[in-house]
Amino acid sequence: MFCSKKKSLEVERIVKANDREHNEKFQYADNCIHTSKYNILTFLPINLFEQFQRVANAYFLFLLILQLIPEISSLTWFTTMVPLVLVITMTAVKDATDDYFRHKSDNQVNNRLSEVLIDSKLQNEKWMNVKVGDIVKLENNQFVAADLLLLSSSEPHGLCYIETAELDGETNLKVRHALSVTSELGADISRLAKFDGTVVCEAPNNKLDKFTGVLSWKDSKHSLNNEKIILRGCILRNTSWCFGMVIFAGPDTKLMQNSGKTKFKRTSIDRLMNTLVLWIFGFLVCMGVILAIGNSIWENQVGDQFRTFLFWNEGEKNSVFSGFLTFWSYIIILNTVVPISLYVSMEVIRLGHSYFINWDRKMYYPEKATPAEARTTTLNEELGQIEYIFSDKTGTLTENIMTFKKCSINGKIYGEADDGMGQKTDMTKKNEPVDFAVNPQADRTCQFSDHRLMESIKLGDSKVYEFLRVLALCHTVMSEENSAGQLIYQVQSPDEGALVTAARNLGFIFKSRTSETITIEELGTLVTYQLLAFLDFNNIRKRMSVIVRNPEGQIKLYSKGADTILFEKLHPSNEDLLTLTTDHLSEFAGEGLRTLAIAYRDLDDKYFKEWHKMLEDANTLIDERDERVAGLYEEIERDLMLLGATAVEDKLQEGVIETVTNLSLANIKIWVLTGDKQETAINIGYACNMLTDDMNDVFIISGNTAVEVREELRKAKENLFEQNRSFSNGHVVFEKQQLELDSVVEETITGDYALIINGHSLAHALESGIKGDLLELACMCKTVVCCRVTPLQKAQVVELVKKYRNAVTLAIGDGANDVSMIKSAHIGVGISGQEGMQAVLASDYSFAQFRYLQRLLLVHGRWSYFRMCKFLCYFFYKNFAFTLVHFWFGFFCGFSAQTVYDQWFITLFNIVYTSLPVLAMGIFDQDVDDQNSMDYPQLYEPGQLNLLFNKRKFFICMAHGIYTSLALFFIPYGAFYNVAGDDGQHVADYQSFAVTMATSLVIVVSVQIRRRQKAQKKAKPSRSRRPQTRRSSSRRSGYAFAHQEGYGELITSGKNMRAKNPPPTPGLEKTLYNSTSWIENLCKKTTDTVSSFSLDKTVKL
Repeated sequence: MFCSKKKSLEVERIVKANDREHNEKFQYADNCIHTSKYNILTFLPINLFEQFQRVANAYFLFLLILQLIPEISSLTWFTTMVPLVLVITMTAVKDATDDYFRHKSDNQVNNRLSEVLIDSKLQNEKWMNVKVGDIVKLENNQFVAADLLLLSSSEPHGLCYIETAELDGETNLKVRHALSVTSELGADISRLAKFDGTVVCEAPNNKLDKFTGVLSWKDSKHSLNNEKIILRGCILRNTSWCFGMVIFAGPDTKLMQNSGKTKFKRTSIDRLMNTLVLWIFGFLVCMGVILAIGNSIWENQVGDQFRTFLFWNEGEKNSVFSGFLTFWSYIIILNTVVPISLYVSMEVIRLGHSYFINWDRKMYYPEKATPAEARTTTLNEELGQIEYIFSDKTGTLTENIMTFKKCSINGKIYGEADDGMGQKTDMTKKNEPVDFAVNPQADRTCQFSDHRLMESIKLGDSKVYEFLRVLALCHTVMSEENSAGQLIYQVQSPDEGALVTAARNLGFIFKSRTSETITIEELGTLVTYQLLAFLDFNNIRKRMSVIVRNPEGQIKLYSKGADTILFEKLHPSNEDLLTLTTDHLSEFAGEGLRTLAIAYRDLDDKYFKEWHKMLEDANTLIDERDERVAGLYEEIERDLMLLGATAVEDKLQEGVIETVTNLSLANIKIWVLTGDKQETAINIGYACNMLTDDMNDVFIISGNTAVEVREELRKAKENLFEQNRSFSNGHVVFEKQQLELDSVVEETITGDYALIINGHSLAHALESGIKGDLLELACMCKTVVCCRVTPLQKAQVVELVKKYRNAVTLAIGDGANDVSMIKSAHIGVGISGQEGMQAVLASDYSFAQFRYLQRLLLVHGRWSYFRMCKFLCYFFYKNFAFTLVHFWFGFFCGFSAQTVYDQWFITLFNIVYTSLPVLAMGIFDQDVDDQNSMDYPQLYEPGQLNLLFNKRKFFICMAHGIYTSLALFFIPYGAFYNVAGDDGQHVADYQSFAVTMATSLVIVVSVQIRRRQKAQKKAKPSRSRRPQTRRSSSRRSGYAFAHQEGYGELITSGKNMRAKNPPPTPGLEKTLYNSTSWIENLCKKTTDTVSSFSLDKTVKL
């Protein structure tokens, strides 16, 4: 039941391979993980502790104890015991059920099998039994069981390819490589069994992009970094097998270090109820003291006259002690102001609301047969009070599918027709996709709707040919054939995959590559190009180029990259085409598409040989090597001839733009927290309309130190305040401790602003001295985008807003990297997407598409909040009216704690007499229907402002109840007072009086529901949807590529080529430059820079 051992805090970790006995001395955690809250032994105490944190439960337990004392109890104990036990049992069963599914998920993971080297042979072991220091074998498409040091693989030089979607949400492949000394071990079991290296490394931590350590083996030491480590949660791709040594296991792995703890969540109404119950108890104490004092006075002055009739002995009962007992008796009698049935009714209403969410067909996704699911029943009304949404990007806002949408070739646009623009609707067969059936190797999943491009190809347009040739040759894609003989592309960047697939469908099919050649099929003819040089991508160049020799002997340079960079390299003769292509790029960017410019250059043979000789010399340098190589790249990538541009869509999920727009109109702020690179996140921001060209400023924070980040935040705030004349008197300084911002400051900010911050800057910004500045600036911005953030940083951002803004937060994501964020927010929503079910299992609500979020909040959330508030107002009103009659009656019964109602009426008042109307109102009531809730998002704002149930509303209900109780008691009392019948006797007795009041009470409180239902019809708020017009954008796409720097050099080095690849074509001269330093470039940590993101209105800090 207990998976991991308790151990002291580590400073560093020492692990010896194949030596469990040695490693057990350090008491390292085993590989068993548990995300559940309870086990068999801890369930009862922990669950009861959590339940009795609810003040009402503790209050009812206290009353139950009082009712067990005969001297003071006016009511039998079971009237409190049975409902209390029922509520606690129901809640415990629900919590146990939720935790059972967590245990089930944990067991499923812990019982996965992995091949472990034990006693010189591979044995199948459950993941939970894998130990630190074990050597594990992984096969293609297997999950990684623990954090491993890569020893060897099936690929050349110990390379392997991994997918890290569960860690950072990215599905593009990443490269890891083993040390050369261990890669020689290969798959030789005997040599691996004798491997006894010792690793000394950092202690377990949550930094996904950093690892430091040293391997000591055979009297030599080898440094280790993140490129040698495969983390738990990754999937091995495009690699037959690999062997790794377990460094961190179970809860010590970086994946588990980034997953937050499961927290006990309560709604703001629950927290308010705790306060109100304390106030009500104080109110009861006051009433009890008043009645107890009255009893003591009555006993002292009047009570003595009854002792003769009651046969009391002298001194047996004094007035003070009588008052003391009466005090507790009245506490019991008056406790029905907050009856246990209130909490039973609340749970029933919440359960009903949860079923409405589960049954909502408009949130059902038929393609995957996935309904919406309320995985908890305690948070529904909180859905109607959301102020901040923290969203993942990949797989949440987007489908993580790149699609070739449009292109501009030689000044002509090809692509889908846009019905919104009249001049675009004359395309031939514009609504019918191009039929690629004539091409047997085409990818049928991709569609292109412009037949004119196919016609241009058939007519032999040379510019179109050259354009498609660039797409087929200038990339880092690897090809292979599956068992069915189909051509499969392995891509590190999904964008490149979309471009190469587009060329493939249009007849220019990339077939294979070696370190020296690239073979493509051009309209049915195989053509092999000699690869002379590969000018790789990096974050500064923002482009990549290849230099090839075609079969005719011509040398061509083909280049693609960010238009802002590539246009500066064009030959002056391209001026007219450049103007036209620029307009096309603006149109593409305005539609949220990711753009690349395409160009080429014809090279003279003699010039290229001289240039290549200089490049070889530069590659042999030790000092300033990178600068010399970059300078040579710049020299040859000039005087380019423009061919056109591509437009790739990182396809948004259906309905994302409408959802974001509606939620913004509902005054909900959306922050995007993504592990993706900055340019990609910015493009999606524009595509979703979260970022627009109409914004006053876009602040980019990219400092590498705390001082730089503080200064950039300060400048951004100064810039923002200068643009708002209300702050023209200077920079506004906030006290360090005053992190809760004044809403007046935000309301004074006019205009729309956006904040974009990188992960390394965010790490400094979250420090205690700076986070106030970050929060102040972020909350004054309409949109916030955090790029390259770790799972833990996502949770820290959520906690920052929760703690200092006192706002209700919602986090939504689809991968394991979103789990900690989902657990930290008030409401966690999981999308059952492409990255597994981890987010769903940790969430409070789940569905299949982001667009369902607006229905969850604007319809179900608003209804739940509206119904719960109305229910609570009515419930407190009717119970004050019901209970305070006892208080008034006390003055007429000698303060004897006698109940005015029959005991059964007291017991059944909330359970039978008034239960169905209030439950029906709490479950079914609607002020407007679902369509109006969606059409008028402003209706959501009362929940954010907490207008429908707060302390003021409570006191109004309390006053109304007191007034009703006065009328219910004194009107019948006055009616029956000194009234005689025809026979001269009193008409009323105690029972008749009680029945009259009880009947009046039931009628009055029931009529009140009807009166509340007849609310005045108010005019609907004006519809303020944003116009769905196309945005003309001057923004240039800053996107280049998503693959690692150095990956192209790795391909051309041939060190990742399998031996089965065909040899170079005979007769072709081998001119590939020396590439001995490819592994150095691959090891360099790639950091996002913002130098290429050009926006007229963007503040570059």
